[in-house]
Amino acid sequence: MELHQLTLRYEHLRKRHPLQERALLTSVAEIGQQLPVVVVSEAERFVLIDGYKRVRALKRLGRDTARATRWQVEEVDALLLERGLRQGSEDALDQAWLLAELQERFGWSLEELARGFDRSKSWVSERLALRQTLPASIQEQVRVGSLSAHAAMKYLVPLARTDAHAAQQLAAAIAPLKPTSREVGALYQGWQAGTMRTRELILTSPQIYLQAQASRTPAPPSATQRFLQDLGALSGVARRAHRALQEGLLQQLLESERLEVKEAFTRVNADLQRLIHRIELESAA
Repeated sequence: MELHQLTLRYEHLRKRHPLQERALLTSVAEIGQQLPVVVVSEAERFVLIDGYKRVRALKRLGRDTARATRWQVEEVDALLLERGLRQGSEDALDQAWLLAELQERFGWSLEELARGFDRSKSWVSERLALRQTLPASIQEQVRVGSLSAHAAMKYLVPLARTDAHAAQQLAAAIAPLKPTSREVGALYQGWQAGTMRTRELILTSPQIYLQAQASRTPAPPSATQRFLQDLGALSGVARRAHRALQEGLLQQLLESERLEVKEAFTRVNADLQRLIHRIELESAA
């Protein structure tokens, strides 16, 4: 098939992986195209469904033709089938682009997308936000790998909803770092809670801000926090002991062990009653 016959409609749905593309270019140059690209018919042309890296490699090598396989299915079915074959290797942005394409080009509703992907409507909405809420510049950062799709979805989408310009500023500032999702989260929290001076530091020197945050000694928990932690620990221990009883622990004990458990429970019950009584007195005061 001649390359000029191909419609590269879905090139924007594919992330670029420079290392993979260089390796593929070398392979095609040395031993030729090994796998055919996949197309579906459209009038006098063919829509490329799979094989965008191969086509780019062939073009860079000055080739005019490509080996191709034509699927005898509708275009939308071909997209879904190709996605199924790639399942497990795609990320949230890959999914977002395909979901948006199905919604915008083929008119699928939110409910149809959820059924088609066997997911919830909230899952679909979260990924559509990557495409429909994030500015194009941030989508491009995700596409080229300088920002993870997970970090963009969790932190930059909420920021873009309230201030798209701020989201672009933050994304541009941190892109050279290729930060982890945890680091993006720390920068996002600093941006949200920080002063103008803090935001300026994040934009000009995000690495320095992260280093400063990492070197800070965590503040000791307050009395309230310690009390809540103690109550949480009590609740967890009680649930664990209850599960042991449900599983028949008492029936497995010797008589001496039963007596020991009974005495321990009497002490625990007395301690809990004192705590409950004190809380009731304080609450009534």
